[in-house]
Amino acid sequence: VQLVESGGGLVQAGDSLRLSCAASGRTLSTYAVGWFRQAPGKEREFVGTISWRDGRIYYKEAIVKGRFTLSRDIAKNTTYLQMNNLKPEDTALYYCAAESLIGSSWYQGVNYHYWGQGTQVTVSS
Repeated sequence: VQLVESGGGLVQAGDSLRLSCAASGRTLSTYAVGWFRQAPGKEREFVGTISWRDGRIYYKEAIVKGRFTLSRDIAKNTTYLQMNNLKPEDTALYYCAAESLIGSSWYQGVNYHYWGQGTQVTVSS
C-alpha cells in the first residue's frame, strides 16, 4: 500500500484544515487507515483510525476533543482528517498509515506497517 498525504499548511488558531491521504497499490477493504502526528521533540501520537471495511472509527479523544473528524471516500480511495478549531498545540507533521484489520493493532494505533511521507500543519496563535 502506498500512501500520499496532502492538505497541510500554515493557518491561524481557530481555522480549519482538511488533510487527505490517497492510497494506491492495493485495495483497502482489509485495512484501516490511521492518522498520527509528531511535533518537534515529541513522540508520535495516534490521532484516530477508520476501518475501510465498515467505516468504524476510533479517536484518541484526548487529542481530538470533538474537533477532528475522520472520513473516507471509497471511490477516490482517499481518507480524510477534517480538523476544526485548530490550536497552536496541533502544530505537527501529520502522517497517515495503513494496517491490517486482523487483530487489535489497528484500533489501538500501534504497529502500523504502511506509512505516508507526512504533511506539515502549522498553527499560529
